[in-house]
Amino acid sequence: MILVLAGTSDARELAVRIKETGYELLSTVVTDSAAKSMEEAGLPVQVGRLTAQDLISLIAEKGIRCVVDATHPFAEEASKNAMAAAQEAGVPYIRYERESLSAPGSEKLIVVEDYVQAAELAAEKKGVIMLTTGSKTLKIFTDRLLGLPDTTLVARMLPRLDNMQKCEELGLAQKNIVAMQGPFSKELNKALYDHYKVTLMITKESGKVGAFDEKVEAALEMGIETIVIGRPKIEYGEKFSDYDSVLNQLNQVTGGK
Repeated sequence: MILVLAGTSDARELAVRIKETGYELLSTVVTDSAAKSMEEAGLPVQVGRLTAQDLISLIAEKGIRCVVDATHPFAEEASKNAMAAAQEAGVPYIRYERESLSAPGSEKLIVVEDYVQAAELAAEKKGVIMLTTGSKTLKIFTDRLLGLPDTTLVARMLPRLDNMQKCEELGLAQKNIVAMQGPFSKELNKALYDHYKVTLMITKESGKVGAFDEKVEAALEMGIETIVIGRPKIEYGEKFSDYDSVLNQLNQVTGGK
């Protein structure tokens, strides 16, 4: 059996390809909505965050022959847990990561290393700031931006109850929450920027599947300053950005089905 750490649309498609090739697999995701998407694709799925020890136990329990880590490029903890578990359990680890898109060159665009750097830079710039990095790191930004003079923080995130509860806990006003399911077209991004009179947009380099280019191009075309958070620097060893390469590697390390 192959263990596929998933949760994104491209991870789901990869899992489908692995299953169609003839491998028995189990996928894992963090949210119920991601689980529903996997189930609709006919994929067996387990829901919940897994520590390295959880993964080690799962590998032993299910007789896992290989761990395929297809988590989001910014799911740093999940990838580190997967690598540690695979090493401890003595099974091969394969990393699939959607291809990176280089940020378009512009004097309006700044690339930073992490969320804290992005938040501190935004605090210097002030204005109407649209945050499109999700809810997980929202506190980093609310701690530094809420209550600043001449500063409004608008956060765009998935329309989930836990996200709305987090916004309330952190003091983010309802009128400054955009709860929508992407991906967003360039035109919709522009409409949102215009509606809120955005002067600064913050995003992370999540790749084309994450509609990175649409929101950045929309902002730059409107003359909106943009902060891009670069991907975490993780030593995966070899990694692959297309499904066929993953399947070829899987065949090599398992000896086939």
